[in-house]
Amino acid sequence: MNTSKLYDDISILEQVAEGNEKAFSQLFHQWQPFLASHIYRISESKELTEEIVQDVFLKIWQSRELLSSINHFKSYLMVVAKNHTINAIKKVSKEFSNWEKWAAENKDEDKVEASPDMKQGFYSILDEAIDHLPKRQREVYLLHRHERLTYQQIANHLGIGKESVKTHIEQAVRNISSYVKENMALVIIFLFLKR
Repeated sequence: MNTSKLYDDISILEQVAEGNEKAFSQLFHQWQPFLASHIYRISESKELTEEIVQDVFLKIWQSRELLSSINHFKSYLMVVAKNHTINAIKKVSKEFSNWEKWAAENKDEDKVEASPDMKQGFYSILDEAIDHLPKRQREVYLLHRHERLTYQQIANHLGIGKESVKTHIEQAVRNISSYVKENMALVIIFLFLKR
């Protein structure tokens, strides 16, 4: 990196640290595409990526006083982004686990509290979410969830590593959870308006 570029970056960070919103806007526009591209490679979800990027820059603004002491903003940005991405993925995974638990509990007709339309809407969206997965993710997910194969059995069956199986399943759960979260609200609104 040339000296003038480094000086410009330090100057912008110092201005942001002093509360200059215009400098913050410049910082955002300079780094947002890089950060969004990096996070999207991990999350594979446009909506989740946008949410994480907003959270990261909100965190940077809220702790802007620290910026004047940062010499390598890219490294700082990556650490903040990593923490927010991990937290977001954990949250999505937990939400999806809750949906799965709800679905499993409501399979037994004696326990069903949701309307048949609600159940049908949920399962329809769940099926759509699975259909929208990339081919390999969908294959691994279905072997694990529907065929009840272990990670090792799936790895042997597909000729891939056990860690790859784990990664595919984690990504599939994130993608399904994101899809269900985005679309279930529409089903609830539709059913509410139908009453």
